Amino acid sequence: SVAQDLIDTIKSLDDAGCLAANQIGETRRIIAYLNDAGRPQVMYNPRIAQKLKPYTAVEACLSREEPTAVTRYDWVRVSYEVLADGKLIERKKKLEGNAAQAVQHMIDHCEGILV
Repeated sequence: SVAQDLIDTIKSLDDAGCLAANQIGETRRIIAYLNDAGRPQVMYNPRIAQKLKPYTAVEACLSREEPTAVTRYDWVRVSYEVLADGKLIERKKKLEGNAAQAVQHMIDHCEGILV
């Protein structure tokens, strides 16, 4: 239900492309983001396994008033889990560009880091 709440909240906000569970009052390590096709993707227990090509990004956030400069990586490999038939199954995914930046931002939220 937390994953569905994240998806519904993203869809209801004009400026949101990603959310972490702690942004909607849940203390679970779950994130959701819209992929390049605009479809919601959910990751349970995400973590960055590898990162390449650092750059400085200026990010806005629903949790902060002002945009903030932060170091991001243009290419990341993420380890995470998906929920299938009531069980969490380990997955890995390579992300680049906007999706990589969004997932890094949400993982920061999961770790209590606000940009």
